[in-house]
Amino acid sequence: MFTNLLAARSQMGLSLAFHIVFSALGVGLPLLLCLAEGIALWRKDGTWLALSQQWTKAFAILFAIGAVSGAIIEFELSLLWPTFTKNSGAIIGLPFALEGFAFFIEGIFLGVYLYGAKRLSPLVHWLTSFPILISGITSAWFVVSANSWMNSPTGFQLVQGQVTGIDPFAAILNPSTPYETTHMILACYVVTGFGAAAVYAVGMLRGKRDDYHRKGLLLGMAIGFSAIPFQIVSGDLNARSIETLQPPKYAAMEGVLHSGYGLPLYIGGFVDEQTGQIYYAIQIPHGESLISHFDLNSFTRGLDSFPPDQRPPLAAFVHLSFDGMVACSFFMLFVGALFWLLYLRRKRVIPEKKWLLWCAAIAGPSAFLAMELGWMVTEEGRQPWVVYGLVRTQDAVNPAQWITVSFLVFSCIYVLLGVTLIVLLLLLARGPKPPQQFPELIEGIDADQESREEVKIL
Repeated sequence: MFTNLLAARSQMGLSLAFHIVFSALGVGLPLLLCLAEGIALWRKDGTWLALSQQWTKAFAILFAIGAVSGAIIEFELSLLWPTFTKNSGAIIGLPFALEGFAFFIEGIFLGVYLYGAKRLSPLVHWLTSFPILISGITSAWFVVSANSWMNSPTGFQLVQGQVTGIDPFAAILNPSTPYETTHMILACYVVTGFGAAAVYAVGMLRGKRDDYHRKGLLLGMAIGFSAIPFQIVSGDLNARSIETLQPPKYAAMEGVLHSGYGLPLYIGGFVDEQTGQIYYAIQIPHGESLISHFDLNSFTRGLDSFPPDQRPPLAAFVHLSFDGMVACSFFMLFVGALFWLLYLRRKRVIPEKKWLLWCAAIAGPSAFLAMELGWMVTEEGRQPWVVYGLVRTQDAVNPAQWITVSFLVFSCIYVLLGVTLIVLLLLLARGPKPPQQFPELIEGIDADQESREEVKIL
């Protein structure tokens, strides 16, 4: 039966899965275009400048559609989860407000960056990309800190069912914040780097072995491979914090059904809570105890140590999502390592082996898949709570009858936005590329011409 709870969760899940792509690229693309433009100015290289200009156009499209999808989520929080916003708004309203300020700053400087492309000096134009880069990171940090609070709520007191003693800064700096914010921001650079590399790898597979595609692949791989090792380490630290802060989620992630000492590590497999077994998994003896506590015989809590109504209802899905995220991450690490190994062995000549380009092309979608799976682990693993240990999801949903209709309406909106995005990006990709020659400071030449014309007028 399609209940209000299922409709609200489906709608929120669809919205977040759609919007997180724009959020990640909104953080990562400014670094990409900033580096490309900086290298272009440093080396007087028109190809790098052309890449920067092309990425700027793509970023503008993604920013516009991301702003629409983000605004929808803001409305959905109040429309779908009124109990949650009523009780939590005073606690985590501050990070949402600060995120709004960061977003507006990003929008303002993006306008300056776009409008000033031929009106500012090359150096000043490049410098205007830094506020876009910084505000994007800041915006992501504040949003993720609010989500972190839902996983480890702090900064308030609950007296006879009433929220008192609110400390919004303690709420922002809750125990999960350092791990989740670091993990998500690194994910933005992994997604952007390998995503960009995949685009140019596909182009090279189609025969476009020019300097433009080689350098696009090179910079994408540089950003993606620089971030992925730190992403894996931050993910490990995040998982360790989850074992302490949300032990039921950790047990579901690792597929630990029964508590015990020296437990094996299950890679993949289907978790069946009814039979208490994990089917079709690769089992490594003592592996779980080793990676969790660096002790072959350490103790790990299983799902059986928690009441049934406090366990994630989709433990099998959480486990597979977690393993899928880890598998994608190590695949990207492997591809990046191979690319740079061959690059250095060939004395800094970009490798163009077909099998490696195919791996790079697959690494792009793998990055997006890993990010989506990671958020599914975060949200599904917290269930049945919307605020862990305090507010159940079923108690926070709007009981109005129109929720199911709302789900269908917003689904159509996201389909429309998705189609629009694909069409615009395809038109951009197939359109004429910016000239791949470095102008001898065209802006300065234009300025000199305008100055001479003004002198004539005077």
